[in-house]
Amino acid sequence: MKGVPTTVLTASLLLGLIQPSSLLAADPDLQKKVEALEHELEALKKQVKETDRKMEKVEGKSLGRWLTISGDYRFRYDYMSGDVAPYYQLNPANTQADGSDLFIPVQGQNVKNKALYTNRFGLNLDAKATQNVTVHARLLMYKISGAQDDAALRGSNGQTYFSDRAGIFDGTVGHVPGSSNLAVDQVYATWRNIADQPLWFSIGRRPSTGGSPSHLKENNEKPGNSGVPQLLVDYAFDGMTFGYAPDIDALPGAYLKFCYGRGFENGITTKSGNGLSDTDMAGFNLVPYDTDNLRVEFQYNRGFNIFNTPVMLTGPFQGSAPAVDLGDIDWYGINLLGRIKHVGPGTLNWFISGGLSKTHPNDNTVKVQLQTPIDGFTTTAGLLDTQSGLMWTGAKENKTGNAVYLGCRYDLDGSRTKLGFEYNHGSKNWITFAPASDDMWTSKVGTRGSVYEVYAIQELLVEPISSFKSKAFFRLGYQYYDFDYTGSNNWVGAPTKMADLTAMGAMGPSYGQMLTPLKNASNFYATFEVHF
Repeated sequence: MKGVPTTVLTASLLLGLIQPSSLLAADPDLQKKVEALEHELEALKKQVKETDRKMEKVEGKSLGRWLTISGDYRFRYDYMSGDVAPYYQLNPANTQADGSDLFIPVQGQNVKNKALYTNRFGLNLDAKATQNVTVHARLLMYKISGAQDDAALRGSNGQTYFSDRAGIFDGTVGHVPGSSNLAVDQVYATWRNIADQPLWFSIGRRPSTGGSPSHLKENNEKPGNSGVPQLLVDYAFDGMTFGYAPDIDALPGAYLKFCYGRGFENGITTKSGNGLSDTDMAGFNLVPYDTDNLRVEFQYNRGFNIFNTPVMLTGPFQGSAPAVDLGDIDWYGINLLGRIKHVGPGTLNWFISGGLSKTHPNDNTVKVQLQTPIDGFTTTAGLLDTQSGLMWTGAKENKTGNAVYLGCRYDLDGSRTKLGFEYNHGSKNWITFAPASDDMWTSKVGTRGSVYEVYAIQELLVEPISSFKSKAFFRLGYQYYDFDYTGSNNWVGAPTKMADLTAMGAMGPSYGQMLTPLKNASNFYATFEVHF
């Protein structure tokens, strides 16, 4: 018992046990002493109960009972190299009266960054507010060594290679290297067991980044029912989720959830508006089966009023922000994630993901302002429109794209060594919504072409101190991008086949480009990471 002098209690008990009843009867003073000790023992028992009650009350309010703190740190080195395809660069600031400098020929060349260093730090807070109500927050800092912006992800002469790396915006803060500011990446409240039913409601800045199967490469735990499929969504939305997880013996781990998020807020406008609407995303996620050895997942979501660009810091549209919405996009996806134990000396983790995108453009287009317009030259671009003549037609036409993403990770038992391979391929008109992906060149799952990646993880053979999930490890990896078409991760304008970039039309170049097109790119990376 807590707080009781054990010597006094033991002595009292022994004294009462060893005294013969005849001796007590013969000595009245001794009888009184025994009775006094018994009273003292009862008082001590009451004191123990009161102390225990107070201790339980104090422990119930202690930080360890209602607040959990965890985090992660990562140092990363990248060696980036890419081959620019020969092409014609659009020059909106042309000065020749005949428009002969509308397009500037650019020769093919190799570009690289031999040593890109980054530091990322994340801090997680999980609080139990009341029964069935919790709050989760994640603070994130991600910066490039020697800089307080993301300019190192673009060319030294102002080239922008991919639209999802043209600048940092709301949904990519903390996920694309930027400044040393510690930003709120996630914060949401969750109410579970609503009306004593397997229902939950969650609202706030959503955990809609780093979804399955990215946890295998990142050496993280498998996302729970708050996660998203990486192939379709990797963007920090503000929104809400309503979910249902029935207990069905034949369908272990099954759940269904409906999600809604705000991707762009238009603000206060006049009655006529400003050509923009709020950009939202809504959909549902169905997981009919989820165990340690197999997870089956279906996803559908629609993006409403997709903006033309979140922000453009360099290039022809320097300084621009969302100016017009171009239409809607539907996404469909299926994801299979599995584990097979005792494959040789280790465990095999595998995944297969498939995705389909379909655009629904409206009549809005993006206008490129030229100083010297030419008759017949089209200056507008729509949502994945058709390319014809010198540039885009801005024609309203639905486009369907598809992608596949598969891979595996083999975990060697005992050595804490993990070896992985991944492959993904996207079609000409494939578009995803994953600008917050943890890839330096561009989100690989949005590539119109193929990407190959291999990696190795080696955890330190040391015991964790802070928690059983704490660990430290090295990771080495290599990515190779093989682009079939331009415009990966860009939904504005028409994709151009790499072989057609230097084609000449009747009035000049047939396929002028705003962004610098890479025909291939590679990235070697190495990290040291600590999870605590």
